[in-house]
Amino acid sequence: MLPPPDRVVLDPAQRRAAVIDLIRGARRRLSLSLFRCNEKHIFRELTAAVDRGVDVEVLVTSRARGGKKKLHKLWDRLEQTGATVHAYNDPVVKYHAKYAVADDGPALVASLNLTKKCFAKTCDAVVITYDPAVVSGLRQLTAADRGGAPPPASLPERLILGPENARRQFTTLIRSARTSILMIDPKLSDPDLMALLEERRSEGIAVHVRNEPEVGGLKSHGKIMLIDGRTAVVGSIALTALSIDFRREVAIVITEPSAVADIQSLFASLGLTAAPGAVPAAAGGTSC
Repeated sequence: MLPPPDRVVLDPAQRRAAVIDLIRGARRRLSLSLFRCNEKHIFRELTAAVDRGVDVEVLVTSRARGGKKKLHKLWDRLEQTGATVHAYNDPVVKYHAKYAVADDGPALVASLNLTKKCFAKTCDAVVITYDPAVVSGLRQLTAADRGGAPPPASLPERLILGPENARRQFTTLIRSARTSILMIDPKLSDPDLMALLEERRSEGIAVHVRNEPEVGGLKSHGKIMLIDGRTAVVGSIALTALSIDFRREVAIVITEPSAVADIQSLFASLGLTAAPGAVPAAAGGTSC
């Protein structure tokens, strides 16, 4: 039997429900990778999962803006749910990945943090997939990052992993475009990838990037790319040197037609089309 198709959730009112549904659906084990979390509903659902016998493990960053006090508050709150909390302690790489896996699927890959703000006021996306290769790959990645081991070499190509493979994979995706490249990325600043986008534009590819602080009345936070109206990318990876080359990041490539159509509708609502356009100047700011 084929697994259910990938699904993308863009509506702020539905994103919290998508995360909660995944947590509620777990029966044996739940792995959660997060950068920030302050949403009481998430803590409540994690507690309920532990209470019904689910083995819940959470992998969190050990470095973030706001310092150790803020992080320890998050760790304490997660431990109060009964979950096992692991801090990512790579001496160089900052941890910014946002994903979850329940049992043998589904898996969730997101651009958002599990915060009140991201569940209500940001332009973000959540992808739900039952793809067994993605589920297995994220399980392996969690185990490797938890134990301080190198990431598995067997990750499926549709998982974009920073810092190991992100630059190569995004370069390949941008070079693969035949008609259009549409992006939402408020942090776009990597010189090489910006030059590549400009090169593709000069070759007649329609390149449009929304990198303003707000899009569609929401704070621009998520990183979303659409190639030729057929291939989409959603995840935590901004096209900045720090995000691509120095941080643990995860994004997912989507080709499921209905999911891609939803992302295409988002770009259309923002006025981004396949007509030729220029790459904007580099944006500033820090990752969140």
